[in-house]
Amino acid sequence: MRPLVATVDLAALRHNYQLARQCAPGRKAFAVVKADAYGHGSPAAVECLREVADGFAVASLEEAEQVRSVDSNARLLLLEGCFEPSEYVAAAELGLDVAVQGEAQLDALLAAHIERPLNLWLKLDSGMHRLGFSADALRHAHARLQGAAQVAELNLMSHFACADERGHPLNEAQLEQFTGLLDLEFDNRSFANSAAVLTMSAAHMDWLRPGIMLYGASPFADLSAETLGLKPVMTLTAAIIAIREVAVGECVGYGAGWVAQRPSRIATVSCGYADGYPRTAPPGTCVAIRGQRVPLAGRVSMDMLTIDITDLPPASLGDAVELWGNQIPVDELAQACGTIGYELLTKVTQRVPRRYVG
Repeated sequence: MRPLVATVDLAALRHNYQLARQCAPGRKAFAVVKADAYGHGSPAAVECLREVADGFAVASLEEAEQVRSVDSNARLLLLEGCFEPSEYVAAAELGLDVAVQGEAQLDALLAAHIERPLNLWLKLDSGMHRLGFSADALRHAHARLQGAAQVAELNLMSHFACADERGHPLNEAQLEQFTGLLDLEFDNRSFANSAAVLTMSAAHMDWLRPGIMLYGASPFADLSAETLGLKPVMTLTAAIIAIREVAVGECVGYGAGWVAQRPSRIATVSCGYADGYPRTAPPGTCVAIRGQRVPLAGRVSMDMLTIDITDLPPASLGDAVELWGNQIPVDELAQACGTIGYELLTKVTQRVPRRYVG
């Protein structure tokens, strides 16, 4: 096999979920496992958490079906709701909680003939302006759903735009929008994403929705996962598959952009952008070999990247290379590439095998 693997530490995943619960004692938490559990493998993540999680959250019916294949009884929230009227029938058959985020969804729901009523989550657009009802429209929707045959529970949810920016004025404004509806009767309320779970106790309603924090990455640019008490879940590991000596003035990689300024020892590593490692990784980006950091040399290719191991004489053919994990935090690499850890984790492609430990 090509020497490249994403090792997923399930013990770390459980630790991170429990940390979310500890941040808000007495609250319940939907473990967000959309996007194949942020690239970690949804079936394995659900199996890992099924005995401890209060519920799960996904983005689509297809993702919900995948969760149901592992756990037939878990509370399961469809975050974006149904996109076709017929999907309400499927949602009822799967026993889902369903978000309702606009008039079209509301109309389709009330016209649907379903065998069992649904737990519904009316979504408030509290200031992000992506999905959801305005406050006035939500009050009207709430009234329309009173006594409807399609309704089991009626709940309220919203989503922060800037919870990852502590002190941002929009956070307080969104909370005010949300609490302005507390005179309405709801069975449950939910607002807190990972950033709010970790730092905004005022947003800890009945249900939390931790996502990125479950996978050991930080939602904050200025707070590391380690500082927050999170444990990295995925370690992406490749190997040295070739080593060569490069003379002063010789170049390495596409575009001949990296030129040796000294006699250099260059190693080729079995990972590239088709595996999910960012092609945008800038010069100086490090990987870890034998506990020591060494920098990239030249552009990341589709299937390979090259590194300068001149200052690590013991490095040899076959050595393991950590691209991110315990030694190279995924958030560090993401910031260097001008992106976020979410993107890197979800872009690890299916040709990279996942190995589950813990």
